[in-house]
Amino acid sequence: MSTDDFLARFGASGQRQPDPVAAAQQAMRNALPKRFYEKAEALERDGLFHVALDGRTARTPARNPLAVASRPVAEALAAEWQAQEGEIDPARMPLSRLVNSALDGVADQHEAVRAEIVRYAGSDALCYRAGEPQELVEQQDRSWSPLIAALEERIGGRFVMAQGVIFSEQPQTVLDAIARRVAAIPAPVALAGAHNVMTLTGSAILMLALAEGLLGADAAWDAAHLDEDYQIGIWGQDEEAAERRVIRRKEYDAAVLLLKQG
Repeated sequence: MSTDDFLARFGASGQRQPDPVAAAQQAMRNALPKRFYEKAEALERDGLFHVALDGRTARTPARNPLAVASRPVAEALAAEWQAQEGEIDPARMPLSRLVNSALDGVADQHEAVRAEIVRYAGSDALCYRAGEPQELVEQQDRSWSPLIAALEERIGGRFVMAQGVIFSEQPQTVLDAIARRVAAIPAPVALAGAHNVMTLTGSAILMLALAEGLLGADAAWDAAHLDEDYQIGIWGQDEEAAERRVIRRKEYDAAVLLLKQG
């Protein structure tokens, strides 16, 4: 099977989804094909870095060239393709899935993606605090309050904090400031990374703090899972939940790479 034949088949049964970031992912669910290429590598062509399979540019399910502006991203993509053994399993290719989504979905709908991030910030999980138990209240305050304060200083606005799950509207000045920051995230690749970081952490604040260099990837991940980790400390870890978290972390790491390097 040639590269072009494989890539056409790879995306032949894809269904476009309403979420622009997930638009290409259904196309990755075909029966697993055999690996047909010897070498995957990143090659610079026409001002972009292409993922090449035996010298030929790979393509997304929508037949766009699998090419990005960032050498580190292209090299990580090529490494993901090179690591496939026997069969090509998209489930083990989180970076490729996300870049496909960026090139096939976000590229045409980046304004909708930016708007969704701003809407997310309007009800951000970090702005809704526990009222009890006191230990959790204190943990949230120690972890979340300093980074929120740092982001507030950076954007020139203040978030409204709430307790429990009752909706509390954020000031329009804050949302406008966030919109300006989000507008500066390059589309489509870095923006797709930003969107996935946000959805995987449940927080636009954490995504922006990460994008602004106010904290690192591990710290953002830990902050996002503070409540979950508190419950694990009381009730113990569920094995299936732990496995899902490992998968999410791989997807998160891929998204962080795109956000920072895309």
